[in-house]
Amino acid sequence: MAKRSSLFIRIVEGKHLPAKDITGSSDPYCIVKIDNEAIIRTATVWKTLSPFWGEEYEVHLPPTFHSVSFYVMDEDALSRDDVIGKVCVTRDVLTAHPKGYSGWLNLTEIDPDEEVQGEIHLQIEILGSDAARKLRCSVFEARDLARKDRNGASDPFVRVRYNSKTQESSVVKKSCYPRWNETFEFDLDESATEKVCIEVWDWDLVSRNDFLGKVRGDHQLIRTVQQEEGWFRLRPDKSKPRVDEGNLGSLQLQVRLRDETVLPGSYYQPLVQLLCQEVKAGPKQDGKLCLITLIDETTTAECRQEVAINLIKLFLGQGLAKEFLDLLFKLELDKTGEPNTLFRSNSLASKSMESFLKVTGMQYLHNVLGPTVNRVFDEKKYIELDPSKVEIKEVGCSGLHRIQTESEVIQQSTQHLQSYLTDLLITIAKSVRTCPATIRATFRQLFKRVEEHFPENKHKNVKFIAVTSFLCLRFFSPAIMSPKLFHLREKHADARTSRTLLLLAKAIQTVGNMDAAASRAKEGWMAPLQPTIQQSISQMKEFITKLIDIEEKEGMLAFTTSLEIPWTLVVKEGPLFIHRGKGKGPLLSSSFKKLHFSLTSEALSFAKTPSSKKSSFITLSNIRAAEKVEEKSFGSSHVMQIIYADEAGQLEMAYLQCKCVNELNQWLSALRKVCVNNAEMLGSYHPGVFKGDKWSCCHQKEKTGLGCDKTRHGVTLQEWNDPLDPDLESQLIFRHLFGVRELMR
Repeated sequence: MAKRSSLFIRIVEGKHLPAKDITGSSDPYCIVKIDNEAIIRTATVWKTLSPFWGEEYEVHLPPTFHSVSFYVMDEDALSRDDVIGKVCVTRDVLTAHPKGYSGWLNLTEIDPDEEVQGEIHLQIEILGSDAARKLRCSVFEARDLARKDRNGASDPFVRVRYNSKTQESSVVKKSCYPRWNETFEFDLDESATEKVCIEVWDWDLVSRNDFLGKVRGDHQLIRTVQQEEGWFRLRPDKSKPRVDEGNLGSLQLQVRLRDETVLPGSYYQPLVQLLCQEVKAGPKQDGKLCLITLIDETTTAECRQEVAINLIKLFLGQGLAKEFLDLLFKLELDKTGEPNTLFRSNSLASKSMESFLKVTGMQYLHNVLGPTVNRVFDEKKYIELDPSKVEIKEVGCSGLHRIQTESEVIQQSTQHLQSYLTDLLITIAKSVRTCPATIRATFRQLFKRVEEHFPENKHKNVKFIAVTSFLCLRFFSPAIMSPKLFHLREKHADARTSRTLLLLAKAIQTVGNMDAAASRAKEGWMAPLQPTIQQSISQMKEFITKLIDIEEKEGMLAFTTSLEIPWTLVVKEGPLFIHRGKGKGPLLSSSFKKLHFSLTSEALSFAKTPSSKKSSFITLSNIRAAEKVEEKSFGSSHVMQIIYADEAGQLEMAYLQCKCVNELNQWLSALRKVCVNNAEMLGSYHPGVFKGDKWSCCHQKEKTGLGCDKTRHGVTLQEWNDPLDPDLESQLIFRHLFGVRELMR
């Protein structure tokens, strides 16, 4: 039995942010921290005080986390980024809102005394006889303290207060993982109401000391049990009244916490077998309701997407995704009398097919759309077809400037859009063989079902439109409009590029609808594109005819191996900078070497270039941990370490540098997922490096000793190509059915 939490986060938009730049604007982005660890960074939205992000994330993490914080920052090219404000949502608040916490939250100013993190290891006990009793506080160590100094560390010491008396520990220089092992004793005052208070401070030579957090111990409670020992979370100092800092703007968020207890797979077998039997049997001919039909009828709009993805993953794991989707196609067709409305609503069939394409076809999407989307970003052309939105500008060389007319702008824009659309259709036409066989076989079944339901000649296009309603309208078009959300680009498009992408997406939608006349009637200003769109419709029909031309045996084989296709080939790949932790010299960022890394379900390998022969680097079964490295260790951000056992069984470290916090967390997440079944994963590690004769983090001199921080194997980001988890998917489906049991009756 396993317990875990999932945090769904949607960062929607901000409004009324203060101007941080001399231009009277800001360049805002968000950093999301879970218990003060940065997990997510949104894209920067340039030159605005009302940014829209619309970014969604799902984080899997242990159920022991305490809060999630959102920091709105202003990006600066030449200086440190400015902090605009923050919003903090505690676990207790999320627990009190089981359907999710949603709305606008006011940003608050950053208070250094509230920006605390980490834990401290203490023992508090009462000693002696009744006549002369003592309160003893033993301070052993602390971990993951806030970094207050420019060197990326702190100089922590402990201050213990009790009954108006204060004692202090020694200062541990340059460490966020200090070890004191010091004991403090006070005369016990039975009548005292004051609790013993243990404060951690960062010592500064010139300026005032920085507060790092505190713990309060109740000696009245300790008197009952005589002793209390353990790791205690450091708390902020909230004794000072908060000063009204003025309007810092607000942030619109959607945050939902889901706690799950996943049982062993045998407990879910009856449910899984029942679902599989119904899917194999196909649609009922006797009018009786099956469980899939009941799920379809009782699923509300707010949870339909989640139910759809869980069902798709469950049936992918059972090799029955095509049969499941075919059953939904049949149920949808039975309810549809008008072909123009087929698969246009957000039904369970539509959401399931949409999820299926994302789970099995994301690499295909990148291969098809990537070149055209990158070209649009690189060329940054001004494109506009709507006369009401055309901006007239000057053209020509120096001394020969003239005003470009509206018709010239539209003519030029049409040529550019025709070029993009033509390139994209050529790429699509050539992609038949690279499209996953699982998708081709499913589209073949969809095409066949629709053709059987609408056999009349007047509906001859409906079977093609059924395919393009998913492929173009629900897969290609959203990715073109929002390439950041589909990982096609790292940053959001600027206003000009966004408009070009929107027009291109409209063109693809029109091609998918296969009705140029209807589009011309709705948006007449798209008329200049009609000849190209008409030609593209013919190309799209030819492409679909080839796409569904797949043998039944080939389709069946695709589904029986669908578990392996996305994950035994490549889980994640890309350029990283490597530093192997060997040698006697200082570890500097300049000693990192750029290589192309590839992570599969077998090993992490590297090569000089993507096309070079790969060298086996680390076998996954030998990995013991994948964790972050302190910034001060190399003088660089976004460094991770992979701890693995060599051939002799000795632990070695490989240090890899990523280009940003998102890439760092994505690689850590991917490594942790593929190593989830490793039996010898470590419970602790050193977030620093071993320099000279000691660890840089905690100053321990024993290289092979226990680590000074706990590992975070359970913290991962949800991705579309995640390995299937049959037990979790079964639990999520069971939870949904349990929630609607009365409605189903």
